[in-house]
Amino acid sequence: MKSVGIIISTYNNPKWLEKTLWGYLNQTYSDFELIIADDGSGEETKNLIESYKKHYFPQLKHVWHEDKGFRKTRILNQAVIAANSEYLIFTDHDCIPRNDFIETHVRYAQEAYMLSGGYFRLPMSISTCITKEDVDSQKIFNISELKGRGLKNGWKSTKLVRSAAFTSFMNFITPAKATWNGCNSSVWKKDVIAVNGFNENMRYGGEDREFGERLFNLGIKSKQIRYSAICLHLDHARPYKRPELIEQNKQIRKEVKKNKIIQTLHGINHWLET
Repeated sequence: MKSVGIIISTYNNPKWLEKTLWGYLNQTYSDFELIIADDGSGEETKNLIESYKKHYFPQLKHVWHEDKGFRKTRILNQAVIAANSEYLIFTDHDCIPRNDFIETHVRYAQEAYMLSGGYFRLPMSISTCITKEDVDSQKIFNISELKGRGLKNGWKSTKLVRSAAFTSFMNFITPAKATWNGCNSSVWKKDVIAVNGFNENMRYGGEDREFGERLFNLGIKSKQIRYSAICLHLDHARPYKRPELIEQNKQIRKEVKKNKIIQTLHGINHWLET
């Protein structure tokens, strides 16, 4: 692996973004580029990012545009252009990575493949109380620790089992499809460019899956790593979730599948040409 970039999407939640950045301070694989794709956050987020650039990540890139509603796909395309790395891992500001997160993506990366990870969802009561020491020590990724903080036991807690044999087995048997999940997926930058990036006409609801479906149409295959590449998902509201836009996205996805569309007409090319 020659170069790895992490693209973190964010919007006006500096507290969650900082918890996520704590995770990247503790990675076992430390040679990575960090790009924050900011969909119009305010001064508090800007100040946080500048502080982390000054003290921890000198090469950090903050890619920002004005807040005009949910335009995540647009800012992701700009972040892809800003990335100098050959291999890109995509995630969100509400996903704290375990310390082997990047190492895992790098280990499974392969030409003509994308990697499909997932997340372990935390309730708000635990999300708000996570400290830097919790992340530095990695104890917050321990299921016993989480149960001690009130997490209800369930089958999904098996995601936090740290055993190579067990996680490989679970990746193999899980019924979940290895789709593109914006919170935890990776692919070669050249393949992002080949499908013309993300569809900027899409708002919240399936916009990540549509991108993955065009990668499939290109001939890219997928690997399941949802039990290997672990991140904790912090709870939050979704005021940008609108049924009519989700339905519109479904129609776009139907066209992509039906016509085996590879390149969106509303993607990254116009940024490359300017």
